[in-house]
Parts: sequence; C-alpha cells; structure tokens
Amino acid sequence: MRLLFRTLAALSAVLGIAPIGTAASAQGYSNQGYSNQGYPNKPITFVVPFGPGSGSDLIGRIIGQRLSIALGQSVVVENKPGANGAIAAAYVARAPADGYTLLMSTNSPHSAAPSLNRSIAYDPIKDFAPLSRVGSFTFIVAVHRDVPVTSVAELIAYAKANPGKLSYATGNTSGIVAGETLKHATGIDVLHVPYRSVPPALNDVLAGRVPMILSDLTPGLPHVKAGTLRALAVTRLKRSTLLPDVPSLDEAGVTGFDMDSWAALFAPAPTPPDIVARLNSELRRIIDNPDTKARIAAMGFEAFSSTPDELDAFVKAQLVKWTQMIKEAGIEPE
Repeated sequence: MRLLFRTLAALSAVLGIAPIGTAASAQGYSNQGYSNQGYPNKPITFVVPFGPGSGSDLIGRIIGQRLSIALGQSVVVENKPGANGAIAAAYVARAPADGYTLLMSTNSPHSAAPSLNRSIAYDPIKDFAPLSRVGSFTFIVAVHRDVPVTSVAELIAYAKANPGKLSYATGNTSGIVAGETLKHATGIDVLHVPYRSVPPALNDVLAGRVPMILSDLTPGLPHVKAGTLRALAVTRLKRSTLLPDVPSLDEAGVTGFDMDSWAALFAPAPTPPDIVARLNSELRRIIDNPDTKARIAAMGFEAFSSTPDELDAFVKAQLVKWTQMIKEAGIEPE
C-alpha cells in the first residue's frame, strides 16, 4: 500500500495533477458562456471502473480537473472497480440522465465485459449517451528485473522450458485478452493471476511475488524508467515513442499481434442533447489542448477527442472486434 501511495504521489507531482473540485480559472479552459438552463449547478461525478492509480483514474483526474475549471463546478472522481468494469458501468447506466454522473469508460466495460462476464446489468450500447473519445493506452508485456529474460523470444523459450511455472498478472480486460492471445499464439503454458485493477497487480510484480505483467503503460512507466520493471514489448503494431527501444510483439516474432486499449466518456441514456453537446464541446477543447495532450502523453497515453456520433460508431465496432478476439483466444465467461 505504501508503494501504491508513493507511486500516486510521484505521478501526481510529475504530471501536475491538483486536487479536483477547486474553482479556478486557467487559460484555455474558461467557461464559454453556455446556459443549458443552469447546467451545471452542482458537482459532477466521474465514475472510474478501476482503482486509484490506474491509467483510467489518472487520466480521468487530469480531464476532470480541467472540466471543473471550464464549467465552474467541482468534478469528483469516484472509483468503482470490479467485474471487468461492469460494476461502474451498471452504476452509471442506472444513474439519472442529467449530466451529473459520467462514466470514464474503457474497452473493459464497453467491449470486453459483455463476453468475459457471464452476465452484465447493462447494455453497452443502449444504456449510454456517447460524449467523446479520450484516446488510446499503450500496453506492455513486462517482467520483474530479476526474471532471466530480456526479450520476447527469451520469454517464450523460458516459459516453454518451465511449463506451468511462470505466472503473469493483469488488472483489466486488456491484460486478460492480451495474455490469453499471447498464450494461444505462442503455445506457452503460463498461469494467469487476475487483479481488480493494475496498481495492486503492479505492486505484486515489483515485490517479486508475480514475475510478469501485461499492463497499460500509464502506471508502469515510472518503474520501467527506474529499471525495476523490464518492458519486453508493446502490444500495438508500432513502437511507442515513449519507449522507442522496446519492440512491438509483431516485431518480436508474434506476427500480427495488435492489441489497442481505449478510453472514452459516456453519460447515461437518455441525457438531454443540449447537455451532451455542452459536455462534448468542453471535453474536446480540453482533450485536444496541447498542454493536456503533452501531460497525458508523458503517461503513455495518446489523447484525442471525437464527436458523439463518432464515438457511437467506434464503440459499436469495438464490441464486435473484442467479442471476436475473446472467442479466438478461447476465453470462457466467468
């Protein structure tokens, strides 16, 4: 737990994340004079499907801080981890459709949970009003520094020489699907150790209790740079500019491997169109601001916005894609 708090404190200090909820003014985030019949006139809640220190949590806090300034109201981050993000999604789906409860969602509750969970208490398409995309995570395959491998080829050879003895941690559905896809593609026998969120999974890897992790780069980057975590590959087809010396899995011999994780903001359906328009306008101004993009890029996340219609089309396509990926990986719902 002390390690988690130190990680959070370090990230907050580096990224300049101030406490959310303070009324302030800043260049580029000022209120643009919308009325929307008094909206907002009370605090807004960002519900995050993973725990404190996770990628979606840290990015949600940066955006929430700036949205608070733009709207002149507090934005509170509420973490509701569990069930592959389904707990948070179900909570927001049942919330009043008034623009005061928003979901900082990812591919976990919207694309993967419908196939990974035996049942979910929401419809990922019908129960939400799309607001804007937030961007994409960089995902890594990494090991504890004492694991005797320095490349994906060495990892595969080590796992095959020690079947069933190597384990890997995950804290979200991207890790689950990436891990099972990697096992299926390479024929390795490794044990999956699931966690409700990435930070506790990362803590156990750093402590040497689990040797390997599949994680978004956001919480892991400080440890990769410090040398306590060894990144072997990124899951996208192309290398990350933040880790230019780390190959993609495709480069490393796992041909065609391409796993991309995303984040987006949603409101409950049917939130009034004028509130959706107001939020989209402010969110796009914030997400596409060069300062915001630079701060988030330092966390291994590529920030970009969208229209609600673009997000609607994207999330529908992603649901089809992830359903197929999970089926091909042979993952059974739990």
